[in-house]
Amino acid sequence: MALKVYNTLTRKTETFKPISGKKVKFFCCGITPYDYAHIGHAKTYIQFDVIIKYLRYIGYDVFYLQNVTDIDDKIINKAKELNEDPLKLAHRYEEEYKKNMDALGVNSVTKYARATDYIPQIVSQVKRLIEKGIAYKISDGYYFDLAKFKDYGKLAKRTTEEAEDSVSRIDENLEKRNNGDFCLWKFKKDNEPSWKVKSIEEGRPGWHIEDTAITESFFGPQYDVHGGAVDLIFPHHEAEIAQMESISGKKPLVRYWIHTAFLNINKQKMSKSLRNFITIRETLEKYDGRVIRFFFASNHYKTPINFSYEILEQSKNALERLNDFVRNLKNSKKKDNLKLIKKTKEEFLKAMNKDFDTPKAFAVIFDFARDVNKIGGSKKSYELLLEFDKIFNILTLEEEKLNKDVERLIKEREEARKSKDWNKADKIREKLKSMNVILEDTKEGVRWKKI
Repeated sequence: MALKVYNTLTRKTETFKPISGKKVKFFCCGITPYDYAHIGHAKTYIQFDVIIKYLRYIGYDVFYLQNVTDIDDKIINKAKELNEDPLKLAHRYEEEYKKNMDALGVNSVTKYARATDYIPQIVSQVKRLIEKGIAYKISDGYYFDLAKFKDYGKLAKRTTEEAEDSVSRIDENLEKRNNGDFCLWKFKKDNEPSWKVKSIEEGRPGWHIEDTAITESFFGPQYDVHGGAVDLIFPHHEAEIAQMESISGKKPLVRYWIHTAFLNINKQKMSKSLRNFITIRETLEKYDGRVIRFFFASNHYKTPINFSYEILEQSKNALERLNDFVRNLKNSKKKDNLKLIKKTKEEFLKAMNKDFDTPKAFAVIFDFARDVNKIGGSKKSYELLLEFDKIFNILTLEEEKLNKDVERLIKEREEARKSKDWNKADKIREKLKSMNVILEDTKEGVRWKKI
């Protein structure tokens, strides 16, 4: 079955056909590092990490590019509050973000590209838009004239803002020709970072132009996939299309647009601007990164999620059951059922090829675990789950090491059981339980797990 992908541009589920065979040029909007990343970011970047890993799993050669907006109004304002250099602040929070991604198993990105490393490319795009008569100059910078791009709105299917749009960077100036015109290059202001460049005044880039300058540098005027959260569709992604298609004259800028749904708290979109966010770092203090990853990976990327720690606790318990199953399978001597393995892989691929249907894919995995528990399985069944985990990266395959006191108590209990001293064995079991270690007596011997 061919891979089908829902395309925001066409509002249709389409067969995935990259421009150059098996090579995929994939760009995803990255962070603006002016604070600690929140778990809404975790949702987006975990779900795209799964998509990228699945594409690679089925044979695509993916160059996964992610930008870092390290110069922006939000960064400058936060730096003023903290009396800190804006670029140093941005790079500090960028490093924190990357630590978060490591903890969440997000490691598929080929290149992180900082906007400030591409100032010449940004200026080149601004100059070309000026030369084409599409950009115009007013008192605070160069703006894109939306009246010159008739296709504006083709991605969002609208040209006006709505409540859920990420519009905090809308550029207000009464001199603008059209209400929605956006700034390409902002002229220098006192105590703000700026760059001296040829042909245009000293200043800094606007938000939208950073992304198209970076993607043109790596991919040229057209590429395969653009990803991001749904709130970026308008005006950010709409502006990217207007800029690059105006410069190149080629359509479409991107073949497939993929957007992740919101993460909500109390049925309201989580965002820093609404001050209702939970950071990734504080969530990692409560839960292992694999639990958080499993929670987001097991939900479809297009499905809005209402977040709570109670729901995360349910994911933790489900993942513990799956880990226990895989560890037991590793040591099993029972015969594999090859027909079941073949059927499971086919159903897994069928689910993932249907617009990355991860909830269905996990249902297939848990059905497989149920069936293997009934009829048995060993090496090949174990290897199948390792294969799937190349995509999901959620399993803890190595058992944790016990401290010497716990090891001693387990040995004492085994000796008590051998001598049929059941009272002593039960007391040791309860003591271990108070130390957050649970024992399970099996035909293969005693097993343990931490709780």
